[in-house]
Amino acid sequence: MFKRQFLLTALCSSMLLAGCQDSGENAETDVADADAQNGEQQQEQENQAPAAEKAEETEMPQEDDGEITEEPAFQYEVNADTYAIQPIEDSGADPQVALLTYDDAPDGHAVEIAEILAEHDAPAIFFVNGMYLESEAGKEALRTIHEMGFEIGNHTETHASLPDLSPEAQREEITATNERVEAITGERPRFFRAPFGQNTEASWEIAEEEGMALMNWTYGYDWEPEYQNAPALAEIMVDTEYLNHGANLLMHDRSWTRDASAEIVEGLRDKGYKLVDPALIASPEREETAQ
Repeated sequence: MFKRQFLLTALCSSMLLAGCQDSGENAETDVADADAQNGEQQQEQENQAPAAEKAEETEMPQEDDGEITEEPAFQYEVNADTYAIQPIEDSGADPQVALLTYDDAPDGHAVEIAEILAEHDAPAIFFVNGMYLESEAGKEALRTIHEMGFEIGNHTETHASLPDLSPEAQREEITATNERVEAITGERPRFFRAPFGQNTEASWEIAEEEGMALMNWTYGYDWEPEYQNAPALAEIMVDTEYLNHGANLLMHDRSWTRDASAEIVEGLRDKGYKLVDPALIASPEREETAQ
């Protein structure tokens, strides 16, 4: 699911999907087009010879197992009290999942972290600060991470403490970053994380207006001096008592976190945890679109 953006982009560029011309930055539109074609092709297949059926089947996007790709329904939501990732009622989703998140991106190592995660087929959310998107290098880093299929979240413009700001200044911190991200990637963030986890009444209201789900975390360690080295960080992130179903792991764009990421991914999987794809986590904006 995490790699679907790459699959759809490759198929569109091969011209096998008639009328599907969007790039990998608009994967949701590609899937909607594919679903529409699927319905039309099924009707045609009922009236055509087996040879024609086979020809049309090759035009539909498929997963590795040969099944037709479909837009995934939301399976998870953010617990408003604990910020754990929990299955939506009656979804049948596996509760033993963990979510990887990286704050303060792209501040030097985010692309390298994304490359490591991609090698391990590990989805994640990168929460970005608008101040890192002012330079061409920052814009290109964000564009690269987004095109690799990672979810982009909003972490404000300047990483300011929101309770110290007026409601108007908080709005600027949040909406300006959304606008920057959309200008670079073509998509507005679906998730908001306040710096230091300090939400206010204003930030709650602004996030709701912007169609974003609030997301803090359940645990994290990489800002503490004793865990600012890869071996110690990898060990605590996997062996902590706070690791449980729906764990929402807070990490940052730091060199020691980059170096620990592969071991964290494998350690979580060794303990039976699946890494949840953010595309399966509900947000107000996506819920509105789905209706």
